[in-house]
Amino acid sequence: MSRGTEFGAKMLGSSSGLLPAPPLLPSVANSKWAIRYKRCTAKEKPVRLPSGGSKKLLCHGRFCFPLRISNNDRVRRGFAISAVLTDDPTMTTVGDGMENIGLVSIDPGLESFKDHFRYRMKRYVDQKKLIERYEGGLEEFALGYQKFGFNRDEGGIVYREWAPAAQEAQIIGDFNGWDGSNHRMEKNEFGVWSIKISDSGGNPAIPHNSRVKFRFMQGNGVWVDRIPAWIKYATVDPAIFGAPYDGVYWDPPTSERYEFKFPRPPKPNAPRIYEAHVGMSSSEPRVNSYREFADNVLPRIRANNYNTVQLMAVIEHSYYASFGYHVTNFFAVSSRSGNPEDLKYLIDKAHSLGLRVLMDVVHSHASNNVTDGLNGFDIGQGAQESYFHTGDRGYHNLWDSRLFNYANWEVLRFLLSNLRWWLEEFKFDGFRFDGVTSMLYHHHGINMAFTGDYNEYFSEATDVDAVVYLMLANYLIHNILPDATVIAEDVSGMPGLGCPVSEGGVGFDYRLAMAIPDKWIDYLKNKSDLEWSMNEISLSLTNRRYTEKCVAYAESHDQSIVGDKTIAFILMDKEMYSGMSCLTEAPPAVDRGIALHKMIHFITMALGGEGHLNFMGNEFGHPEWIDFPREGNGWSYEMCRRQWNLVDMEHLRYKFMNAFDRAMNLLDEKYSFLASTKQIVSSTNEEDKVIVFERGDLVFVFNFHPEKTYDGYKVGCDLPGKYRVALDSDALEFGGHGRVGHDADHFTSPEGIPGVPETNFNNRPNSFKVLSPARTCVVYYRVEESEESHDDNDEMGLNEILAADVIPEQEDVEEAARQAKVGKPHLVDGDGDGSGLSKTVNFEVEDFGDDASDD
Repeated sequence: MSRGTEFGAKMLGSSSGLLPAPPLLPSVANSKWAIRYKRCTAKEKPVRLPSGGSKKLLCHGRFCFPLRISNNDRVRRGFAISAVLTDDPTMTTVGDGMENIGLVSIDPGLESFKDHFRYRMKRYVDQKKLIERYEGGLEEFALGYQKFGFNRDEGGIVYREWAPAAQEAQIIGDFNGWDGSNHRMEKNEFGVWSIKISDSGGNPAIPHNSRVKFRFMQGNGVWVDRIPAWIKYATVDPAIFGAPYDGVYWDPPTSERYEFKFPRPPKPNAPRIYEAHVGMSSSEPRVNSYREFADNVLPRIRANNYNTVQLMAVIEHSYYASFGYHVTNFFAVSSRSGNPEDLKYLIDKAHSLGLRVLMDVVHSHASNNVTDGLNGFDIGQGAQESYFHTGDRGYHNLWDSRLFNYANWEVLRFLLSNLRWWLEEFKFDGFRFDGVTSMLYHHHGINMAFTGDYNEYFSEATDVDAVVYLMLANYLIHNILPDATVIAEDVSGMPGLGCPVSEGGVGFDYRLAMAIPDKWIDYLKNKSDLEWSMNEISLSLTNRRYTEKCVAYAESHDQSIVGDKTIAFILMDKEMYSGMSCLTEAPPAVDRGIALHKMIHFITMALGGEGHLNFMGNEFGHPEWIDFPREGNGWSYEMCRRQWNLVDMEHLRYKFMNAFDRAMNLLDEKYSFLASTKQIVSSTNEEDKVIVFERGDLVFVFNFHPEKTYDGYKVGCDLPGKYRVALDSDALEFGGHGRVGHDADHFTSPEGIPGVPETNFNNRPNSFKVLSPARTCVVYYRVEESEESHDDNDEMGLNEILAADVIPEQEDVEEAARQAKVGKPHLVDGDGDGSGLSKTVNFEVEDFGDDASDD
């Protein structure tokens, strides 16, 4: 849409057909029908607007932002506006969004920082205009991978590389015996080197899957060899320890290219994210492959009712132990787990199971590797001739990595093209941007204890170049893929990060709620159970910015790394080695550990945000820690794997935590409480250690007391009627003690004086009484009148649906996936007679075909 999107607008009482330039409209920063008149261009042919309200011929023009036709024409100052903004969440409004900042109307505390917002908005608009003028638009600009690197052209292969400081350049590789004397490149005025190599005898000039490198002369006359910056694949000889990677020309014949078979799943109301690392997903001490992950791990993820997979360490990184965060080759898939076609197979398989796939993308920094990384192109040149900042500004001292110069034209092309490459070539459904805090500030967040003072966010310390890049990136992503999900990892809490650019924000869909894990670790390590503050827990989980969505998590990969501990391991520690058998009574540490593991993860999900994330293995309390192969552990893979056998063994208690994880996700699948804006904490009782809240139409009761069980405990609610148990963490199938009856009906009683909230019980107009056992959470749903006549089996609670055998055998999952009819994922009647619900999950997929593994 970068060159303008067609729109129509009708003048009342005018027959000229032309659209004049009226005075600017009043502020419409928060109005979805905002239009900037001054962006209109020359009159074009008249068209009919397919709107319910406008049927006359309309003026036809162009607009620089996408619009969608609306059935509700709005009138302002003699104009009927027939096009409204919905498809472009980053559109600026009157005066390019610089006259009025929507963020300020949401948060008046930002009033004194309006000049900062105006300045960065102007920088964003100006940069976007320049790209539109010289590159034909942002989307065209982000097709750099079709111009740079290796690309097929008529009769040969064209190779281009931006290296303005190089004195001479050649392309070398297996195809020319690593002698570039006959393949010298030419440089244009913009510092771009290029060469076309003609095919010979019907064979491609460079054979597929052959090694290549870019050779160039530095200013001192020394020739160096580097992996091309835009390389699509890179490999290393595994037999040679510490060997540098080689660039590989990847252009498989049609018969070897993977063709996507399945459409992207629709964007869910709320993401339930499974954070995964393909390499360490094997049960065996080795690096797992993309295809093995697709065939063996994806079915587990879908069986646990996740709707999104977030893949870590997919982009090539030469140092495995960096967890993928020291990227060397930005357009190449990590070759440890397979080639590009294998990764496409994984993503397509995920889509077939109804799973969206996000990439953990690292644009905050780059590996400092010279021989096989982008850093090899930095040869001491000026700021506008390098991908990175010059001097100290170009280095991250804590991460030992290089920092991008986001004001550089070719850096913008490189990074924005990188995003489009992964979206379009591999069908990723969005991104989690890593290390955003480091990008936002010149100090990179180092030694900063952010207090929430707005001066910490909007000052000379703010890296506006980086902020503008992120605004452009979010605009681009949502223009290419309107249903994309983009998440920011930011520990600072910068206001507006998760707001649309049109409101003065940076444009992310979600931000990670990064303070929550720290709170749980603090409680588990430093406080006894009776010292836990219900009010503090509630505030920690609900302390997020209005209108900015968060993805909450109790723990992620960060807490799994060696030197730290997962929640399960903190709770149960050495007892996990001897006390996890169901054949013996659970030790007190295990009984407490399983109970609190369920409660901590669930209250974080239910109260902490608008999405939820879990790291691979934590759903069943994976023991111990992650330690990548390194010199300190003898290069062992023993602690760099996932022991799926633990959750598959029926006699071990890991299955209980896994079952509850599956039930948590199914509860949201059924009731969509994560997407609900209704979130009311009605009670945080410090003496009872009980938290009561409503999310959507569900009522949640968490009793954190280690000993006390309350019978007839009064809880407030909004709607009157009859309530039943929807989910109970104390159920036997979740490793509990079965103290809560699931057949009981809980009838409400009115509270206080109607219309006088202060007379209500805990500010709720109704209440009902429950049994609340110690260390237990119970969720109640309101029975609708239409449900009263249903058979009991139609109203089975999730506990009854989810019995102990919650992980189907691999072949059962695959068979269910292959035989499923089109429809939403659901639990099916296993016997087909309506007598009860089976434990088999049915997926909306089609058959991959008998030769799927050979694609």
